[in-house]
Amino acid sequence: MGSFSIWHWLIVLVVVVLIFGTKKLKNIGSDLGSAVKGFKDGVRDGTSSADAATPPQQQVGTTPKAADANTVDVEAKHKS
Repeated sequence: MGSFSIWHWLIVLVVVVLIFGTKKLKNIGSDLGSAVKGFKDGVRDGTSSADAATPPQQQVGTTPKAADANTVDVEAKHKS
Protein backbone atom coordinates (compact mmCIF):
# COMPACT_ATOMS: atom_id res chain seq x y z
CA MET A 1 0.00 0.00 0.00
CA GLY A 2 2.84 2.43 0.84
CA SER A 3 5.19 1.50 -2.00
CA PHE A 4 4.77 1.95 -5.73
CA SER A 5 5.43 -0.69 -8.33
CA ILE A 6 8.10 -0.39 -11.01
CA TRP A 7 5.45 0.74 -13.52
CA HIS A 8 4.53 3.73 -11.36
CA TRP A 9 8.19 4.82 -11.19
CA LEU A 10 8.62 4.39 -14.96
CA ILE A 11 5.58 6.57 -15.65
CA VAL A 12 6.91 9.25 -13.26
CA LEU A 13 10.30 9.10 -15.00
CA VAL A 14 8.73 9.50 -18.45
CA VAL A 15 6.67 12.49 -17.27
CA VAL A 16 9.74 14.16 -15.74
CA VAL A 17 11.76 13.63 -18.94
CA LEU A 18 8.92 15.03 -21.03
CA ILE A 19 8.59 18.12 -18.82
CA PHE A 20 12.27 18.98 -18.31
CA GLY A 21 13.96 17.34 -21.29
CA THR A 22 17.10 15.24 -21.25
CA LYS A 23 19.52 18.16 -21.67
CA LYS A 24 18.27 20.02 -18.60
CA LEU A 25 18.27 16.81 -16.53
CA LYS A 26 21.85 16.10 -17.62
CA ASN A 27 22.92 19.63 -16.60
CA ILE A 28 21.21 19.30 -13.23
CA GLY A 29 22.97 15.98 -12.65
CA SER A 30 26.40 17.34 -13.53
CA ASP A 31 25.87 20.46 -11.40
CA LEU A 32 24.80 18.35 -8.45
CA GLY A 33 27.79 16.04 -8.90
CA SER A 34 30.28 18.91 -9.02
CA ALA A 35 28.68 20.46 -5.93
CA VAL A 36 29.02 17.22 -3.98
CA LYS A 37 32.64 16.84 -5.13
CA GLY A 38 33.45 20.41 -4.07
CA PHE A 39 31.84 19.81 -0.69
CA LYS A 40 33.86 16.62 -0.14
CA ASP A 41 37.09 18.39 -1.13
CA GLY A 42 36.30 21.24 1.25
CA VAL A 43 35.62 18.89 4.13
CA ARG A 44 38.76 16.89 3.40
CA ASP A 45 40.94 20.04 3.21
CA GLY A 46 39.45 21.48 6.39
CA THR A 47 40.21 18.41 8.50
CA SER A 48 43.61 17.43 7.13
CA SER A 49 46.24 16.42 9.67
CA ALA A 50 48.78 18.81 8.11
CA ASP A 51 46.68 21.80 9.17
CA ALA A 52 46.35 20.47 12.70
CA ALA A 53 50.10 19.75 13.00
CA THR A 54 51.28 23.28 12.17
CA PRO A 55 50.83 25.79 14.96
CA PRO A 56 49.15 29.09 14.08
CA GLN A 57 51.46 31.96 13.23
CA GLN A 58 51.96 34.62 15.84
CA GLN A 59 50.36 37.96 15.03
CA VAL A 60 52.51 41.07 14.90
CA GLY A 61 50.42 42.93 17.44
CA THR A 62 50.82 40.25 20.11
CA THR A 63 54.62 40.49 20.39
CA PRO A 64 55.88 42.41 23.42
CA LYS A 65 57.55 45.79 22.88
CA ALA A 66 61.33 45.84 22.77
CA ALA A 67 63.17 47.53 25.62
CA ASP A 68 65.22 49.67 23.22
CA ALA A 69 63.31 52.15 21.02
CA ASN A 70 65.84 51.70 18.16
CA THR A 71 65.25 47.94 17.85
CA VAL A 72 63.58 46.94 14.59
CA ASP A 73 61.13 44.07 14.66
CA VAL A 74 62.01 41.96 11.63
CA GLU A 75 58.79 39.94 11.71
CA ALA A 76 56.72 43.11 11.33
CA LYS A 77 58.35 43.89 7.98
CA HIS A 78 57.17 40.67 6.28
CA LYS A 79 54.07 41.02 4.13
CA SER A 80 51.37 38.49 4.84
